[in-house]
Amino acid sequence: MTQGPGTSGLILEEPLLWEKGKPGRSAFSMPERDVPETPIPMDLAGDGPDFPDLSEVDVVRHYTRLSTWNFGVDTGMYPLGSCTMKYNPKINEKIASFPGLSSAHPLLEESLCQGNLQILFELQQYLAAITGMDAVSLQPAAGAQGELTGMLIFAAYFRSLGEKRIKILIPDTAHGTNPASAALCGFKPVSLKSGNDGTLDATVVKELMDEETAGIMLTNPNTLGLFEESIREVADLVHAKGGLVYGDGANMNAVMGIVDFKRCGVDVMHLNLHKTFSTPHGGGGPGAGP
Repeated sequence: MTQGPGTSGLILEEPLLWEKGKPGRSAFSMPERDVPETPIPMDLAGDGPDFPDLSEVDVVRHYTRLSTWNFGVDTGMYPLGSCTMKYNPKINEKIASFPGLSSAHPLLEESLCQGNLQILFELQQYLAAITGMDAVSLQPAAGAQGELTGMLIFAAYFRSLGEKRIKILIPDTAHGTNPASAALCGFKPVSLKSGNDGTLDATVVKELMDEETAGIMLTNPNTLGLFEESIREVADLVHAKGGLVYGDGANMNAVMGIVDFKRCGVDVMHLNLHKTFSTPHGGGGPGAGP
């Protein structure tokens, strides 16, 4: 611990492995070669890797100490509403590593992966029942890709009607990726200021919703962790102008099994299975955004 006037905390110092290594140390003994040695031609050979010599315990302790510098759900609470840092029960990590799941090749013949396909099909049915939606696609590989898919559906819908709608309403408490997803599909994001209580005022939507606006993207509960109680009123206002309502399920944890989003007026939505349903995640992926 640091000690001194007005200071407290941890000393985050760790020497590099190259500084800790010494010639002759070994973490693992390779088996004896049982095939003839075949020299690599000099014109193909490169320089040997500059790896330090270390014992296994040195390596384990080094990376374990480094891991304690990181903050995560196993060491403390992460207060932001729209985030991937929900706690995943470790038993689910184990189930996901079962060989029948983790070793399945994407190009397996259908006859050889019927069990996996059954899991996927039933998952679609369950997610549809939980959200109130009519159907679910498991194709999007992340939450933001789920948003993108939803916005592509919006664009295709209005294209089929022969309507050119160029704007999407997005509250300032919405999931941070919403504006980018809308923009990628050719829409202009229009920010809506939330009220003093941190939720969306339906009158603001009424003022801005017009025939050039494709709809609204709502995160509910929003990024402040507050439930948008006016969601049905907002949906009715948007639908009255021919628009669509998109629901961002970033914070589904708080309302799963309680809120039927279809009855709230949501037309298209996505879920984050790596947040709400404990799909393994970390280190940047994988995500899942049906």
